[in-house]
Amino acid sequence: MGVSPDSGREKHADFRAPPPSPVASGRRSCVTNDDVLTEFLESSLRVPDLVLPDKIFPKQKFIEDPSRIDFGSLGAPRSDAASRVLDSIARVGCFQLVNHGIGCEFSRGAMAAAAGIFLVPPEKRAAAMRSPEKPYGFEEVRSDGEEEESSELAEEFVWCREEGLESEMQRLWPAGYSNFCDKMANLQSHVEKIAERVMTVLWEDCLDKPTHENDGKDGMNCEGRTGAGTGTMCCLLKHSKNVLDDDRWASSLRYDVIRMLIRGADYSHALCLHLCDGGASEFHVYSKKGWVSFCPDEHSLIITVGDQFQALSGGRYKHVVGRPIVKSETEDRISMAFLYSPPAHPPDSKDGERGGGRNTVSVGQQVMVAIVLSLAYHLFVTFSTSF
Repeated sequence: MGVSPDSGREKHADFRAPPPSPVASGRRSCVTNDDVLTEFLESSLRVPDLVLPDKIFPKQKFIEDPSRIDFGSLGAPRSDAASRVLDSIARVGCFQLVNHGIGCEFSRGAMAAAAGIFLVPPEKRAAAMRSPEKPYGFEEVRSDGEEEESSELAEEFVWCREEGLESEMQRLWPAGYSNFCDKMANLQSHVEKIAERVMTVLWEDCLDKPTHENDGKDGMNCEGRTGAGTGTMCCLLKHSKNVLDDDRWASSLRYDVIRMLIRGADYSHALCLHLCDGGASEFHVYSKKGWVSFCPDEHSLIITVGDQFQALSGGRYKHVVGRPIVKSETEDRISMAFLYSPPAHPPDSKDGERGGGRNTVSVGQQVMVAIVLSLAYHLFVTFSTSF
């Protein structure tokens, strides 16, 4: 009987692959093979003993108080004040200025007026919040977790002479903002005079020493840096009375350190001058070297170094961030940090060449002078030979 094509296709569809080849059993059991492998790994592998740090958080280091510099000795003949200032800046990043001429009553009057800033209800502060476009106003604080604990330690407000800030604050605090601005402007003028004198003395030393260690990369003029020439800004901090227990205080302080290390300085500046109502319990300095703290003098003005001065010094003196820590069990306290940027041109100095104020003559002017002198010489020779 003949086979039809359909039956052939059906047989092809029923084709099945052959079963896999059986694996030959070894001479040893699985248990024996595992023991051999384990013995081999134990004899060949050597896991190093790692000593890991207990914490990755930077440790706070208490140091001796930085140098106390009398303001009257800055720039005085045969005074070592400038060298002591620079030595303290190199070690700690700051120094203390005493007898600076800002009276306690004068500064406390401005701080008392500044306390009204923080009486503005939080729900009304949205229009005056800081932002990348507006680097002034209230610091935004979210009410979650650690930021809520940090806000219990201090509130922050950045003041400057900006029309936008003034218009917003006049609307939020119409009763007292004008009086506050008048007191702040008066205090700021005194602070700027101190900063100008300090910069003049330090500027001379920076120009005395060459800055070729960094091939001029860090020794640029501050005129080309962001924030230079924008004037002085003031960061106001309201330190709440100590209502936290020791554990929450330490946790909030650690969070504050991390925030400062991440943010650094929000504004480019040369010097930062810190004033605190009644003195600070501690003063903390944050930098790439670490976290140090000390107990400042009650009536001293603490001056830290900013990024512009680091550039002017060719990288010899590093930028740091300073912050006072105030512990009060009875009342809130106010501290101020004035961020000073020098003008576009270097400060005036007794020596015009050292102060950067020497006059330069262009090549074209030199050529013109040479031509004039040459013509004058030929005219003189011509008249002298004719008579």
